[in-house]
Amino acid sequence: MLNRRNLLTSAGLAVTFPQFANAASLPEARGPYALPNTAVHVLPDPVSQRAYEVWIDLPPSYDSSSGLLPAVFVTDAPYAFPVLRALRSRVGQGGRNMADFVLVGLAGPAQETPTMMRNRDYTPTLPRARADYGDGDYGGGAAYLRYVADVAVPAVTGRYRIDASKRVILGHSYGALFATQLLFARPELFSHYVLGSPSLWFDDHVMFDREAAYARAHRDLAARVFQYVGAYETVRPGPRYNRHRDLVNDMRRLERVLRGRRYASLSIESHVIADEDHLTVAPIGATRGLLWALPGRGPYEG
Repeated sequence: MLNRRNLLTSAGLAVTFPQFANAASLPEARGPYALPNTAVHVLPDPVSQRAYEVWIDLPPSYDSSSGLLPAVFVTDAPYAFPVLRALRSRVGQGGRNMADFVLVGLAGPAQETPTMMRNRDYTPTLPRARADYGDGDYGGGAAYLRYVADVAVPAVTGRYRIDASKRVILGHSYGALFATQLLFARPELFSHYVLGSPSLWFDDHVMFDREAAYARAHRDLAARVFQYVGAYETVRPGPRYNRHRDLVNDMRRLERVLRGRRYASLSIESHVIADEDHLTVAPIGATRGLLWALPGRGPYEG
C-alpha cells in the first residue's frame, strides 16, 4: 500500500510523493567493498623503517597465461589505483585497445595521510622560500627514489610475472614531479614516463637545474616521455585557470630543453588537453598516456 505525504514547494504549491509504507530496511553492512584480484604488500624501507605499502592488481588474463606482462607503477595510489584499474578494464577491453598490465600502486604507510606522504616523498628539495608552502616535511625525494628503485621495483618485478623492459611510471602533479626525478636519476628503471601536470614550478623550478646536471654528465637519455596538462593550467583570469603557476609553459619548456639536447634515444611528446584543469585532466590524461605506452593487440574498438 502507498502512503502519500504532502510537501510545500518554494512556490507554495502542494505536491504529493508516493512513499512505501512497508519498505525493507537496509541490512547492516558486511564491511568495506574489496576490489577483486588485488593485494596489499607492506614493504618497509630498510633505511627509514617506514612501512610503505605496495598495492597490486592483476588483470583477468594473468592466471590464464604464463607470459610476462607490462607493469604500470602509479603514484598517489589512494586516488590513482582504482582509476587506472577501471581504465584498464573499460578502455582496455581485455587487451584489445590497451595491453593488459599489472597495476602497482605506490602508497604510503597506513598511519600517514596521503598529503603527508606526497609532500615529503615526492619533492626533491626543502624549498628555499619555505613560507610559500604549507605545513609538513618536504625534500625527501632522494630517499624515496632510492626506496622505489632499490626495494619496491625489484621486489614487485621478482614476485610477479612482469616484463622488466615494459615498466611504466605514471604520476600526476607532485607524483609527476617525483617521476621526473626518476627520469634524471635512474632513467633505465622505467621504459615509459607519463608525466601528468608535473609540478615543475616546485622550489623555483629546481628540476631544470637537475636536468642541466644530468646533461653535463650524460650524452644520451634513453627514455620515452609523455606529458600532459589541462588547457586551464596557465595563468589567466577565471575560476578554472591557475592564479600563479603556469604548468602549460613549464611543460613546453621541458620538452624544448630536452629536444635541444638532441638525445638519440629520447622520444618525447606533450599535450595540452582542451577544457580541462588540474583536477579534471588526470583521468583523460592517464587514459591517453596508457594508450600511448601500452597499445593493445587491436584492432581498436571504441
